[in-house]
Amino acid sequence: MGIPMYIVDAFTDQPFSGNPAAVCLVDPKEVLANETMQHIAAEMNLSETVFVTPEKGSFKDATLFEIRWFTPTTEVDLCGHATLAAAAVLFFKKGNNSGAITFNSRSGKLIVERSENGMICLDFPANPPEKRACVKDLSLVHSVHLGKCGNLLVRLVDSFKRKDFEALAPNIDDMVRSKAKVIGVGLTMRGTAENGCIDNSGTVFDFVSRYFTPWRGIAEDPVTGSWHTVSACYWAEQLHKKSVYARQCSLRGGNLWVDVNGDRVTISGRAVINMEGIFTV
Repeated sequence: MGIPMYIVDAFTDQPFSGNPAAVCLVDPKEVLANETMQHIAAEMNLSETVFVTPEKGSFKDATLFEIRWFTPTTEVDLCGHATLAAAAVLFFKKGNNSGAITFNSRSGKLIVERSENGMICLDFPANPPEKRACVKDLSLVHSVHLGKCGNLLVRLVDSFKRKDFEALAPNIDDMVRSKAKVIGVGLTMRGTAENGCIDNSGTVFDFVSRYFTPWRGIAEDPVTGSWHTVSACYWAEQLHKKSVYARQCSLRGGNLWVDVNGDRVTISGRAVINMEGIFTV
């Protein structure tokens, strides 16, 4: 069996940045075992490999698709950047002209729209952090918050500089050995001109972050859509804004625009399709 596959950099308009994902287009006439999908994800060795199948119609004309996401070690319930990558392939490679497509997933129905300016907009459930955690008195930490979805949000003080933020090197081995009942840890700080949190055009980011999830086989994720269902909710409340502009400050990095609307968030970004081919199984 030959499976059409694409490598897509999500949340960027430049190759070799953003978060790469492998997108596999699975014909509805074919059946892939869970084990096979996990093997393919391990073989690709990217943070996420996504499998997409039209539920009715073809890749070009369907509006409803099944979607599943796999890290190299496990299947996950939600992945923003791989969803954006999958939509980019459908819109820009398969010629799907639908204004919006819906993905059926383990997290429910996810609606993805294509904007006139080439942005892809993801409609995801909001996951605001629910409670503030108690921590020792650390000079760099403003506060720590735990979300119901298992993400720990660690806010650093506003005076921390972006260059120092990007240079932080958490001990991943210690994180894995810890008994913390979380799926990921996000470090975040408010963006200001004074701390260097500006984009190439000089626009200030509302906030920046980094996201670590070694328990899922990913030390640091380059750009994480699902993390921004947590962090954007937090910062929208803190800044009294409904729309926030964010940067994930990994080595590759990426920019996201997030609108918070009650129990939903819309995450927008761009994508670059770098490679296409056939995966033979």
